[in-house]
Amino acid sequence: MAMKATVTIRAALRDGVTCLRESYFTPPFKVANITEDKKDLLLHLMLMCSSPGILDEDVYTIRVELEEGCRLQLHTQSYQRLFQMEKGASQQMEVLVGPGASFCYLPHPCVPHANAIFTGRNKIFLSEGARLIWGEVLTCGRKLSGEIFRFSKYQSITEVIQNGKLVLRENINLQPSVMDMNALGQLEGYTHQASLLFMGGDGEGARGELLRKEVLDYLAGQVGMLSAMSTGPGASLVIRMLGNQAEPLHDCLKGIAGILSFAKPLAYAG
Repeated sequence: MAMKATVTIRAALRDGVTCLRESYFTPPFKVANITEDKKDLLLHLMLMCSSPGILDEDVYTIRVELEEGCRLQLHTQSYQRLFQMEKGASQQMEVLVGPGASFCYLPHPCVPHANAIFTGRNKIFLSEGARLIWGEVLTCGRKLSGEIFRFSKYQSITEVIQNGKLVLRENINLQPSVMDMNALGQLEGYTHQASLLFMGGDGEGARGELLRKEVLDYLAGQVGMLSAMSTGPGASLVIRMLGNQAEPLHDCLKGIAGILSFAKPLAYAG
């Protein structure tokens, strides 16, 4: 039976500390506050899911709203599995980051099974002075079960709107049945990929140069990965990585986020 599930999260500032002002969720989701130090300025929430994965015709809608000055990191519970499908499933996520607020989201890797069909649409609205760390890891499927690039379609569209203007748009669209995944310009022999978007940090001037150099040095030290970094609008950073295992790529994203956290006011706990 297809699931049509909704999650709404609203964070607010209370006495200088970010708190969960409102949360609403329908099965199979649940939102848990996992912040260890309740006096910490950074709020940690975990998006939990009782379903083993996304099934055919599932429709998920997630909305996250951060009021002015909030700092929130949204965690996931486990790898996201996309099961065999005939019609496909979808997820829409909308994030509103208020003035001076910070949001970090590095979900666990996605594992599309054979014949999976999935479309994800993410819209992120950044107000003046807002900060963002947004990552994604996509695997080739159940590699040990021989399901390497046997999914039908995976598409993930992420748009970042800053002060009412579209500044970044990323469109990952893979259809292995009609694309040579090993071709030049595709994955070129790698089986996993990851991306990270960073916006709103102190990316300009000498401080920005030092920050970019530190990220590049960190990437250069990663074994078995191919990576590249570009500077986008407003001194934002766009990082892409290729590898052959999900966990190292996910750990790499967390390592980069740890470096970028020094671009105040964004805080990060891996």
